Amino acid sequence: MSIQKPKGTQDLLPGEIEKWQYVESKARELCQRFNYREIRTPVFEHTELFQRGVGETTDIVEKEMYTFLDKGDRSISLRPEGTAGVVRSYVENKLYGEPDVSKLYYVGPMFRYEQPQSGRYRQFHQFGIEAIGSVDPSLDAEVIALGYTFYREIGIKDVTVEINSVGNPSVRAAYREHIQQFFAPVKDQLCKDCQSRYERNPMRILDCKIDQKYCEGAPTIVEHLDEECRTHFARVQQYLTALGVPFRLNPRLVRGLDYYTHTAFEYKAAGIGAIDTIGGGGRYNGLVGQIGGQDQPGVGLALGMERILLVLQAQGADIPAEKPLDVYLIGLGEAAETRIVGLLHELRLEGLTAEKDYQSRKLKAQMKSADRYKAAYVGILGDNELEKGEIAVKALATGEQETLSLSEFARTLAARQRG
Repeated sequence: MSIQKPKGTQDLLPGEIEKWQYVESKARELCQRFNYREIRTPVFEHTELFQRGVGETTDIVEKEMYTFLDKGDRSISLRPEGTAGVVRSYVENKLYGEPDVSKLYYVGPMFRYEQPQSGRYRQFHQFGIEAIGSVDPSLDAEVIALGYTFYREIGIKDVTVEINSVGNPSVRAAYREHIQQFFAPVKDQLCKDCQSRYERNPMRILDCKIDQKYCEGAPTIVEHLDEECRTHFARVQQYLTALGVPFRLNPRLVRGLDYYTHTAFEYKAAGIGAIDTIGGGGRYNGLVGQIGGQDQPGVGLALGMERILLVLQAQGADIPAEKPLDVYLIGLGEAAETRIVGLLHELRLEGLTAEKDYQSRKLKAQMKSADRYKAAYVGILGDNELEKGEIAVKALATGEQETLSLSEFARTLAARQRG
């Protein structure tokens, strides 16, 4: 029996990986424009980090983390999300000592043990940003605008931004009582998970897909915001309008992580089934302190790469495919083949993509290989050409043939390909 990949994972093969590279390069370029710098944190951390940061009452910590004991009998977990690790690094490396807001981004794999479905894997990938060190509501708007701009620039259409305020700790404590009173008459009819949430984190009931029928008429947290929270939320909306980011209010939006305060938001897109959320985020003003640092306010987002690519495919977006080869070289004879190896290296040093045959195939088979690579040029070197210090060159698109000097071959083609 052959060994297969674990359930909920995928192999990203040549022909498909170029799409990922395109999306990732757009993310990096956009972050550079918005002055976010890359950070890379470990794919596993001490389990306590996620228990304290993400929240012990979340589905992620309770059910979905890959947790194990290492050889030192320490509890280790594969990261289920990116924010907690970035904040841990922010604290540990004293980035709070910098005079400006720390604006960071990451791209990488996350891990959650859940039932795989369209756009959802046990190893999945996220592009995320974190801005730590300011309570300014314009920073909330900037983060939301960056995500919205990213979707637009990679070609996703009709993205909807939904926003809500989830208040501060004192607002949430008061709201908790109201939401428990509302669900008390139907507590026993809620799903098993929500019966548990009723006692520990009743706001999460509003996020349950199973029990939505019981949420009709539930009090919203927006109705219970204090003056500070109302002012912050109003300013976020004003800034989003100024930035030209369309949005709609969703008073039921609570997100699935315990660290959110004030602004919470999600991006929606049609075309990938019932689960239409393709990214989201929010403000987390208490998280740095929970993880052990001198508390600093923060706001961030995370966008699911798999779902981005699903939407692009569903909407028929034009994603750049595998880049054609610049030059394919063919050597006829032992002496010519030896010279071809050097020529190949010269072409690559000039910045061209170049390839040759490694299987001693006949000329016809090698020409077919050049076609498969969609090579712009084929260079053919035989004994006669070698004696003259020349190489025969054919442009596959036009069929035009010419002879070039071996000494100038690489530089000549490089100049042409650069335009």
